[in-house]
Amino acid sequence: MNTTHKQHLETLAIHAGQPAEPVTGAITPPVFMTSTYVQDGPGGHKGYEYSRTHNPTRQALEANLAALEGGTHGVAFASGCAATTTILHTLSAGDHVVAGDDLYGGTYRIFERVMKQLGVSVTYVDPMRPAAFGEAIRPSTKLMWIETPTNPLLKLCDIAQVAAICKAANLPLFVDNTFMSPVLQRPLELGATAVVHSTTKYINGHADVVGGVVVTSDSALHDRLRFLQNAIGAVPGPMDCFLVMRGAKTLPLRMARHCENGQAIAEWLESQIGRGLIERVIYPGLPSHPQHALAKQQMHGAGGMISFVVGSGRLPALARSVNILRAVRLIACAESLGGVESLIEHPASMTHASIPVEQRNILGISDGLIRLSVGIEHVDDLRADLAQAFAAAE
Repeated sequence: MNTTHKQHLETLAIHAGQPAEPVTGAITPPVFMTSTYVQDGPGGHKGYEYSRTHNPTRQALEANLAALEGGTHGVAFASGCAATTTILHTLSAGDHVVAGDDLYGGTYRIFERVMKQLGVSVTYVDPMRPAAFGEAIRPSTKLMWIETPTNPLLKLCDIAQVAAICKAANLPLFVDNTFMSPVLQRPLELGATAVVHSTTKYINGHADVVGGVVVTSDSALHDRLRFLQNAIGAVPGPMDCFLVMRGAKTLPLRMARHCENGQAIAEWLESQIGRGLIERVIYPGLPSHPQHALAKQQMHGAGGMISFVVGSGRLPALARSVNILRAVRLIACAESLGGVESLIEHPASMTHASIPVEQRNILGISDGLIRLSVGIEHVDDLRADLAQAFAAAE
């Protein structure tokens, strides 16, 4: 009889990859602030030669995040963009990528203004239509890339369906899971090859560090990424790794509050439709979301990200949006997301400004679109702040 007990996520967040330090018994992993390691002689090291290659603090973080995502390997980077760029360096000139058409602006910028110059092409497809990924495959296609929910329009992509298409075509599927965290969505369990996070966001959760990670159970991919991690060198420092680990310990608790507040704020925002300011609210936890059923199927909560559309009134939509962002007092007008504090931003002029206006218009990233990252403050205070900001919109 197999009596092996599989630990729950709440337990893994605190303990995975973090045994007591063997010399002193310290319960918290030490921050190894060292660039190099003393050797007994040439090649006579203890498994550590140079901190770009190996650092015990970074290894603890990588093991922890791999456990949270249900993978066997974690590879940490200095930012989410560094993780993305390193993945794309597994490609060569002439290779082709199929990606969802609604992406974080930084990812789009890497595809269009970095990788394209190196001879890598990308075809963008509607993530809401899984068959589109299969239709876009070419002989030169080497990987597929999706976000779900997407940034900033919160479209959902059926991970299991796209994973099946990738498996049939022998292609790896990379899923940016930043908006959900491993608490709310588990892409590897749905067939993805690897999961990507900006650990800056929910995993760290405290707006005090920038980082990224790739998690996979594919040993060959892990070996290639590990080589590139060392060769390219976009690694996080040990203090950054420590801060992400510290944040991850409370991730399950924080995500529960993000979901609770996100649902309440989304419902309140939707109640404002028809009063002259808000035209549409986009949140997977609302029955009005066109993919609400898929959200309940592949997600374990709708998260803290909400987008809503401000219409034109006495002033154009852009002016009204700007007035709202200038009027908030508790909620901060800032880029980023996933922290304990609530943030609000205007994608067209902030996070997605690198996307050409023609493409933004096609996607629906209009001048009236506002993205809200709902934090863990008291929901009544958040509603009150939004209400006073809306009153100032004119």
